[in-house]
Amino acid sequence: MDMNVSSAAVAALSGLGVGLSLIVAIGAQNAFVLRQGVRRQHVFAVVVVCALSDVVLIAAGVAGFGAVVHSVPGVLTVVRYAGAAFLLGYAALAARRAFGSATLAAGSAGATVALGATVATCLALTWLNPHVYLDTVVLLGSIASTYATPDRWFLGAGAMLGSIVWFTALGYGARLLGPLFARPVAWRVLDSAIAVVMTLLAAGLVLAGPSA
Repeated sequence: MDMNVSSAAVAALSGLGVGLSLIVAIGAQNAFVLRQGVRRQHVFAVVVVCALSDVVLIAAGVAGFGAVVHSVPGVLTVVRYAGAAFLLGYAALAARRAFGSATLAAGSAGATVALGATVATCLALTWLNPHVYLDTVVLLGSIASTYATPDRWFLGAGAMLGSIVWFTALGYGARLLGPLFARPVAWRVLDSAIAVVMTLLAAGLVLAGPSA
């Protein structure tokens, strides 16, 4: 009994570590969550969408869907180009905010975007990223396959917890940067950085081989 509890705990902690290592990076999704957090707009909805998306993807990986994704490269190719197009569009919007002539309201970075549009953008940034499937479903699924059936789900639970903790901390912790973003120039710098990150990610997707 104690050994079972111990192995489950080790699996859960391993999942937590792997999950955090996969999502704690500068990317389209994290940049979007950060921006929404700083703006304090629809933060709860964005955090929930990101966390639930990860929960679904992690569950799919643990359940063995990684092999299916890996065996159908054509699907990832479509997602790759669709994701690149979306990222370039989002980069253009960020660049327009950064270098446009419109005056930014201090601390707000513009008018509030509707909840539906915000959620749709968040879903697109999440599900049109082929690396999400390769990292979360294929890679995590491969790691989970090395564990016995009960423990692999504890591994998945640990990874899910990592995602929930990360997105919650990122979304709600971003408001601590509020004083910094009280000046319009700070928003221009942030949007410039987002535009660069999105463009580089899009270029990476386009230049990646079929296996990306």
